[in-house]
Amino acid sequence: MEKIHKFFECLIPITQCNLKCEYCYVIQEERRTLKQANLQYDIDTMRLALTKQRLGGTCYFSLCGAGETLLQKEIVDIVEVLLKNGHYVNITTNGTLPTRIKEMTNRFNESELLRLNFSFSFHYIELKRLNLINKFFESIEIAKEYNITYLIQLNLYDAYLPFLDDIADICIKRAGHLPQLALTRTEPEKGISCQSDIYSELSFDDYRKYGKKFKSKLFEFTCDNFMIQRKEFCYAGDWSGTLDLSTGILKPCYFSRKTQNIFSNIDKKIEFKAIGNTCKSPYCSNSSHFIALGVIPEYITPTYFELRHRDGEENYSECMKKFLSQKLYDNNKEYSYIKKKIINQKNTLYDNFFELMRMIKGKIVNGK
Repeated sequence: MEKIHKFFECLIPITQCNLKCEYCYVIQEERRTLKQANLQYDIDTMRLALTKQRLGGTCYFSLCGAGETLLQKEIVDIVEVLLKNGHYVNITTNGTLPTRIKEMTNRFNESELLRLNFSFSFHYIELKRLNLINKFFESIEIAKEYNITYLIQLNLYDAYLPFLDDIADICIKRAGHLPQLALTRTEPEKGISCQSDIYSELSFDDYRKYGKKFKSKLFEFTCDNFMIQRKEFCYAGDWSGTLDLSTGILKPCYFSRKTQNIFSNIDKKIEFKAIGNTCKSPYCSNSSHFIALGVIPEYITPTYFELRHRDGEENYSECMKKFLSQKLYDNNKEYSYIKKKIINQKNTLYDNFFELMRMIKGKIVNGK
């Protein structure tokens, strides 16, 4: 069994999309420019930058576009690079482009396809409006045919509430199981660090009740961790990171101020350092990935696989199931007490210096 060494949440900043969902965070932030991401480095540079040797072992990459991931013209090449480097890959997609998925099944071998995972977002109202329901389930049929791991996920959203029975019925009929649910949140206002709310007119408790019928452990876990600040020592930055595939910029997590370009000099060693106890975010905004994969060893949770699987479902390949049933702390060494203290001190000094420079810059700009 291959061991999971690191996890990377990867952004592809394409804003092009063939759907227009009200709850989309790109639309909420008025960033829907319908443009392809401009990759600043070629595919070969990406391949050399993301080898097992440079990253320390086999990694899990989760790819998501700001718009529709599979519309990015280089997406098949990017996925191919990661799979041929021996990694495991998740792609979040709206499922309306089965020809793209077929392109991958034609290009990748069986071993590579078994390390591929599709997270199909079921945007029900838009799919019905554009008559794309059949395209969505065609994508799932392709995944099933080639034993590719897949997940159907539905954003719980007020406009869907009258259709929840219809959604459940069609997923059971066409895919054989219910979708997992995703908590839908508002995007934080500019200048406010991650202060979010659920994207609903309902109270949080009432909103959560609507999700009960789907028996979604993924949804329950996300709700349990929503707006709960973690105080434990977190290994994000060492065992995981967020990577912009268009620029090569790697950050410890979404709201970290530290950055490094890991594509600009592929011979340069990547600096992996945990954020420790210095995270500024009021909650882990992607807990079902980072926390479930084990970036906080003392916080015992279900595995990534367990959150996304119900008994009797057969949508995971055996090798993907084994890979995602591990925790990052199973395969990485935790820091000593002294090292944790040093890391926290260094991170605090960096944050204080960053804040001081920001204040000085603001005064210069304002002429004070």
